[in-house]
Amino acid sequence: MNLPAKLYIDEAVEGHPAVGTVQKSLRQIPLKVVRDASEVHKTLAAGRDPIAGGKRVLFLTRNQGPFVRKCPGTKSYVCCGYRILHIGAYCTMDCAYCILQAYFHPPVLEYFVNQEALFAELDDLFASKKPPFHRIGTGEFTDSLIWEPWTGLSGTLAPYFGRQDRIVLELKTKTCAVENLKGLSHNRKTIAAWSLNSPAMIRSEERGTATVKARLRAAAQCEAWGYPLAFHFDPLILYDGWQKDYEGLVRELFRTVSAQNVVWISLGSFRFMPFLKPIIRKRFPKSRIVYGELVPGLDGKMRYFKPLRIELYRKMAAWIKDAAPDVLLYFCMEDDEVWEKALGFVPQDCGGLAAMLDASAARHCGVVISHRY
Repeated sequence: MNLPAKLYIDEAVEGHPAVGTVQKSLRQIPLKVVRDASEVHKTLAAGRDPIAGGKRVLFLTRNQGPFVRKCPGTKSYVCCGYRILHIGAYCTMDCAYCILQAYFHPPVLEYFVNQEALFAELDDLFASKKPPFHRIGTGEFTDSLIWEPWTGLSGTLAPYFGRQDRIVLELKTKTCAVENLKGLSHNRKTIAAWSLNSPAMIRSEERGTATVKARLRAAAQCEAWGYPLAFHFDPLILYDGWQKDYEGLVRELFRTVSAQNVVWISLGSFRFMPFLKPIIRKRFPKSRIVYGELVPGLDGKMRYFKPLRIELYRKMAAWIKDAAPDVLLYFCMEDDEVWEKALGFVPQDCGGLAAMLDASAARHCGVVISHRY
């Protein structure tokens, strides 16, 4: 995993203990104390590729908003009722399709050190019974494990979640940085999760990420340490040879880990806001992903023509169910028609997608759900 080339510290947190922890891990990296993020942004904006430059600059600051947030979801598509634990922003890896390239202006690798506020919010959530159960993840605005070599945050989070029985934490990653998860009292309340794609797509579209074999080896190691697992085939991309490659990927997955230990698997096809297209074309000139049969979706994102998505999902579902007939399979942001035609049911038939995911977490993670939403 690449080290930052420069460390910036917000003067408001200069004396914070978490800053000292990161400095100790990155003592060889030049640092500068700044008044606010604008100084960092100004430096990056002057570079040739601010998006790439932001991946090599680490800014330690405080989160001035809520740490626990609702997943924004998308109107007209089925949402899973997820919660986001906002530990930081941006990513050291460089995926062609990543929305974070256009989400921040310019993007900068931010890590929030005021974790006393984070744990105060979690304490309140743990004490509350409304709603009775939560699924929380740190992988919405960043990768969950890129921070591990410098912060060891998972070494605090996993035991913390392990001391209760009503909330699960999902750590979603494209890395194999799992060393800090060893030997923790996680009590199966932390789910180790990986985004997966075919080797061809990882090579061409996911710069700086771990190979699929390395991700699966890391998953097997976490399973040996007692962690429940989850996987996300997202974004699935249509290209010449996708059927052979994705079928082989599914087989490799279940040769490596036990189907019985997988809490859920999500499927999502390639989608992007139109303003991302020129960024992809400029930064990834050899990429062909934006030239497929794409049409505007209900949310304004460009998506594969619906019949193509349904065919893709049917095949993926068949390969997965052949290897793991009991695993919970769900779609990320698809409508009822896609659910019905690809899987043969809609979530409402089973009490809703959130209830389906909660029930699977209860089976695999030992959480207690006292009543429905």
